[in-house]
Amino acid sequence: MFDIAQVHAGPSSDLLTPDNAVMLFVDHQPQMFFGTGSGDRAAIINSTVGLGKAARAFDVPAVLTTVAAESFSGPLLPQLAAVFPDQKPIDRTSMNAWEDEALVEAVRATGRKKIILSGLWTEVCLVLPALSALEQGYEVYVVSDASGGVTPAAHEHALQRMIAAGAVPVTWVQVLLELQRDWARTETYGAVMEIVKEHAGAYGLGVVYAQTVIGPHAAG
Repeated sequence: MFDIAQVHAGPSSDLLTPDNAVMLFVDHQPQMFFGTGSGDRAAIINSTVGLGKAARAFDVPAVLTTVAAESFSGPLLPQLAAVFPDQKPIDRTSMNAWEDEALVEAVRATGRKKIILSGLWTEVCLVLPALSALEQGYEVYVVSDASGGVTPAAHEHALQRMIAAGAVPVTWVQVLLELQRDWARTETYGAVMEIVKEHAGAYGLGVVYAQTVIGPHAAG
């Protein structure tokens, strides 16, 4: 019930923060990209790497997983692996990552309840762990532009299925800026601006322009 006396300046508990979230990257691998047809694959790669750099900038735990890396799907996306050079992906045989004990333990060990989820393909390797984690009480935020399906319809229908089950659709820039949330947070401002300039397209060019013409702290 709305109580105007309780209105105050403060964030919603639904917001993602560096302290309440874990990122789960599922099967960003060559063979999976070969079959992705829901969107531009270079754009999905760019979004995925930008998302990974957001995790690194804010020290958000990241769990990387692959499926049948040596027998079928190939290694983790090299650009994503470069963001986490000291981290070995958890390789599985199950299409549903949430049926792999090592992966679930890695997520559980972070102590975080909000899962920022991305991967290939949306209709299989994303929707299955999303539904499984949701059923066990996790909050799932699906990064739609860092994910892809075999067709546009497959991607969209899988998103709709996850949303119906309680997942929240987001984009990688949305995640980045939600983690920052205040331009006065100087400890991460520089890193965020570098990620934006490298991966956020026209927004990044706007930052380059503003910082060049107006000053280094003009862009937000």
